[in-house]
Amino acid sequence: MAATLRLDGRFLLSHPAHFIALGLGSGLAPSAPGTFGTLAAFPIYYLLDAAVRMADLGDAGLLVITLLFFVLGVWACGRTGRDIGIADHGGMVWDEIVAFLLVLIVAPEGLWWRVAAFVLFRFFDIAKPPPIRHFDRKWKGGFGVMFDDILAAFYSLLVLAIAARFIQY
Repeated sequence: MAATLRLDGRFLLSHPAHFIALGLGSGLAPSAPGTFGTLAAFPIYYLLDAAVRMADLGDAGLLVITLLFFVLGVWACGRTGRDIGIADHGGMVWDEIVAFLLVLIVAPEGLWWRVAAFVLFRFFDIAKPPPIRHFDRKWKGGFGVMFDDILAAFYSLLVLAIAARFIQY
């Protein structure tokens, strides 16, 4: 029965872990919830960035908050996966949000760099090249849900760093 559980606004609001894991509602998108979750990272990033800059905490403050969001995601995705009956349900997009926050913190500024970051992250998150696919299949629970997206973020940042070395911006 749990595997056929309907993800809707009622489920989203039934527990704080569900609200978080489902990306504040972005994971309820009828198609491509991972893409919608990744898009949700943009306003979250800009709001956090403004708050952290006002508090004069800089990028270190953003990284600490992102680490705390990762830990929060381990709990929320673990709990929500158990409640749904699917360890890594597609509607759980907090992992995309947190990993893409990391990309946005580190990636070069500018519209085209942001677009490239988005496309690269979605590519690596969907394609799951080695070792991402290995960890996605082997590591379960909240940590497993969150970790493979961090690897996709790393691959995205690696490609962006190589591109930045050769492109004058």
